[in-house]
Amino acid sequence: MIEIRGLIKRFEGKAVTRNAVDGIDLTVPEGQLVTLLGPSGCGKTTTLRLIAGLERPDAGEIRIGDKVVYSSDDHVYVGVHQRPIGVVFQSYAVWPHMTAVQNVMFPLRSGQKKLPVPEARRKAMEALDLVGLADLADRPAPALSGGQQQRVSLARALTREPEVLLLDEPLSNLDKGLRDRVRDEIRAVQQRLGITTVFVTHDQDEALAVSDEVILMEFGRIVERGPAQQVYARPRSEFTARFMGISNSLPGSVTTCGDGLADIALAHGELRCVAAGELAEGDRVNVFVRPESLSLSRKDSTGRGWKGTVEFSIYHGDCWDYHVRVGDTLLRSRIYKEKVGLSHGDPVFVSPDEETAIAIPAGAGAVGGQDATPLSGSRAR
Repeated sequence: MIEIRGLIKRFEGKAVTRNAVDGIDLTVPEGQLVTLLGPSGCGKTTTLRLIAGLERPDAGEIRIGDKVVYSSDDHVYVGVHQRPIGVVFQSYAVWPHMTAVQNVMFPLRSGQKKLPVPEARRKAMEALDLVGLADLADRPAPALSGGQQQRVSLARALTREPEVLLLDEPLSNLDKGLRDRVRDEIRAVQQRLGITTVFVTHDQDEALAVSDEVILMEFGRIVERGPAQQVYARPRSEFTARFMGISNSLPGSVTTCGDGLADIALAHGELRCVAAGELAEGDRVNVFVRPESLSLSRKDSTGRGWKGTVEFSIYHGDCWDYHVRVGDTLLRSRIYKEKVGLSHGDPVFVSPDEETAIAIPAGAGAVGGQDATPLSGSRAR
């Protein structure tokens, strides 16, 4: 388990001072994988580095298992080498004077868990095979590509079987096919070994695929947290909705509400939505509708469709994105089937799925009292 209370990390510059991590509270339950997700500069990597002991906090407390590794009140600081962690960095961090397998073997031949060479090599080869590099085991590290070096780093961290695994965007240098495979293997290994894990990424798909819990960060603060499915399907803040890919946003006002639902008056008509939080009649809201929840048709069979015009379409392989102008608003509809034969300028009717449309109070960007107000400066990562 990892427990963080009131954690602050301050970076001071000539012109500005900012809290890169601004008083966050965080618990990673034993054996679970929690992802810190957010845009560049939100503080997610800084938080991971504080857990690892690679940066020293300015205030707060960090506990790994039953051991306090940092406490500003009790003046406790345990260095990185004394923390029961394995880390995969965004940079490769491989030793250039070693081969791939020697890099992976190194932690197995060091410290209290030193293994005999044959066993260490066997485990290292299993890890290299996991990341698709078994055939390059004896290649010198400088002869490996950047992506291959990152995979060596990942294999090395997995061989340690640490109490806590910290992953700082470990898949960013892998091609898509291998990225998906290694992502799935990370999750499988994590669940099989029961390693408490913190995973840092800016990629929503990665976060959803591997996480027991997703934590959204912005400006050094936690904006929202919850199970991956909840954060994806029922965001409670505008920041979360936009970051999780809900590109369609429509301003409106509440006409009636109750039982977790709300009727919203929009420029194009009225729409019943799921209410995010407490709403009252007259409240200003933004209605968020996922592209896949907007259906298109040439005829308005329900009598409730919004009349629009196709502006352009984009093919993604498994789906089409149609960008449709409805009044002054450009909406995006994602269709998971063969092209429906719509072209630029074609008139269509747009029908939103009311069961997945979400009404979020205008300006909502806080969870648990943590306001997502920007701070000055730019060093959080």
